[in-house]
Parts: sequence; C-alpha cells; structure tokens
Amino acid sequence: MKNIAVLGSTGSIGTQTLDVVRAAPGRFRITALACRSRIDLLEKQIREFLPDMAAVFDEDAAADLAVRVRDLPVRILKGMDGLIEVCAGSRADIVVTAIVGMIGIRPTMAAIEAGRDIALANKETCVTAGHIIMPRAREMGVNILPVDSEHSAIFQALMGRHDSKIGKILLTASGGPFRNAAYEELKNVTVEQALAHPTWSMGAKITIDSATMVNKGLEVIEACRLFDVSPDQVQVVLQPQSIIHSAVQYEDGSVIAQLGPSDMRIPIQFALTWPDHLPSPAEPLDFTAIKSIEIGVPRNDVFKGLPLAYEAIRRGGSMPAVYNAANEWANAAFRHGRIGFLDICEVIEETMASATVTENPSIDEILAVQEEINRRSEVKYG
Repeated sequence: MKNIAVLGSTGSIGTQTLDVVRAAPGRFRITALACRSRIDLLEKQIREFLPDMAAVFDEDAAADLAVRVRDLPVRILKGMDGLIEVCAGSRADIVVTAIVGMIGIRPTMAAIEAGRDIALANKETCVTAGHIIMPRAREMGVNILPVDSEHSAIFQALMGRHDSKIGKILLTASGGPFRNAAYEELKNVTVEQALAHPTWSMGAKITIDSATMVNKGLEVIEACRLFDVSPDQVQVVLQPQSIIHSAVQYEDGSVIAQLGPSDMRIPIQFALTWPDHLPSPAEPLDFTAIKSIEIGVPRNDVFKGLPLAYEAIRRGGSMPAVYNAANEWANAAFRHGRIGFLDICEVIEETMASATVTENPSIDEILAVQEEINRRSEVKYG
C-alpha cells in the first residue's frame, strides 16, 4: 500500500486524485491532506480518508476546522508551516503537489528534502524554481513524476529510451474556447465564456490560462525544465480533440505519441503507480469512434502569452518567475472583473519589458519577485 499526501486536495487535481484512490481500494492510503481555505470540503475528505494530519493555509479557517474535527484523531496544522509539515513530516511515499500558484514552492522543496517522490501538478513551482528543484531532486534520489497530461505523455514516450536523443518535443494544446476567434472578438470576452473549456474540466485559474494560451506557455517552460531540452526543441501544436496528449520526435525522425481520453485521472494515476499502468476509473479511448484527428498551429499574433513564454525561458534567470507572477495577478484581476481578457497578456508583456533579470535566483528571490509584481500591478493597473 502506497502512502499519499495531497497538497491542494480540494482543487480539481486534488479531488480527482481522491477519485483514483477510491477506485483502487487497498492500494493507496491517504496520510495527509492540505488546502488553502475550503474547509467544508476538506472536512468531508478527512472524515472519509482519516489522514494522520491536515493543513489549511488560512489560519482562521484552520482553527475552525480543528473544532469541527475534534472528534477525530487527526492533527490540524495551519499556515505555510502546516503545508510544509504535510509534505515533509507525514508518512507519505509520494506527495501530490496540486495546489495552484507559487504557494507550492516551499512545501514541494520540503518534500524533496525529506526524500518524498513528487507527483507534480503545481507547474508554477517547476516554471519559477525548476533550476533549483530538478537538480536537488536528482541529488536526493527523488522521482519527479509529471501529472499534467502533456508532460505525462512526454514522460511515457521517453520511458526506456533515454539513450535516444530527443529531436523535438511536440507539446499539444486544445487551443481553448477561442482558438478560431478573431482578435477583435476577444475584446469583450466574459469570464463565463473564458471558463467554458471545450474538452477539459479544470479549476478556474488554469481554465482561464488555457483560454489565453498562457497555460501552454507555462507548459513550454515546464517541459524545458523537466526534460532538460532547449526552447527550440519544444514545438506547440494544436490538437483540438485532446486525443494526442503530446509526442516526442527523435533524431532519426521517428515519433512516439501518447493518446487517451480527456480525463485527468489517467495521468494522476500513472504518477501514483509508475512505472506500472493499472486499470483506471476513466473510460478508455474508443478508436472506432475517431473519424479524424485535427492538427493545427497556434496563432501567436493573437495569443501573445505563448511567444512571451518562449521569451521568458530564453532570457532565463528570474524572467520565468516574472512571467508567472504577472500572469497570476492578471488572471485573478480578470476573474474579478478588474481588467479585460486581452489585458492579461498586455500586463505580462509590459511587466516583462520593465523587469530586471536576476541570474540563478534563490527561492526567497523568486517569492520576492511575486510580491514586487503584485505591488506594482496594483499600483499600475488596479
């Protein structure tokens, strides 16, 4: 039985992780859970899975939760220290890092230092601190197992073939709800329209990122970090049906792709059961129902978040953290009606243009970048 801690258990990836656990009784045990503030759902999860500990980042909510579950033998922790304890102090064999945003950096690093394997769903951690996390994971003998469907697909395409040189990573994208929209049509996009993703069910922040193509930009940076390739070796292609989840083209021209249904439980489960593929709660892909597979090219002139990501990883240092932090602020501002849809990438571009790059930033410096960008953005755009 594998012990699992879930950082971000009340979000989209976290709840689907628990679906995977439910579907395989006796194979997994939940030792720890953590969330930002959604204690109504967290309480239900605690009562169902009976973890040793649970943490809530919001300290007032943590105090409330402690009262609610005082009848159970579970330790309730709070704040950043609580998130770190869940990742490093629990009996977990693997930590699912599913919390959204740069809040996940310190807990993920703590889990690595404790020798826990990482099922990585918190892409911001890899984007902003991959130059620290990946080398340290190798030093500690920790496996970083990607949960994103695209990076899981690449990981699977590379399994057993590390002696074959990568020519190119083909990173697929659905294109989101506006892939065929004219630039002028995007000026009046509402939050509700942007949240209507055609193929994937995700949390609000990631769904908006998908609509702007910033999510794919973050995944480009993440692919460079995870698989030690240059930006020139990562090509984004549109695959609207989300059947091909990504592929690797080797130097001899051969391509190995991973295909499957649009169900995040498949890559989540593979990260938990690697290197084994086991029966999944997801419906299998029916090849007889596939009439065609559409391939397209992203429109970088319309969705500027993608070329800006390439610029960020090429400039290196702290620039990926700048890109990510500017997007986090702008994404939230759009969801709260403070800026327009097209303004998201404008904020990112203007923030990057005025930023100074720090080479090899520490975790403290990365988090300081976020704080400074939040402050400046509130003054300039708020």
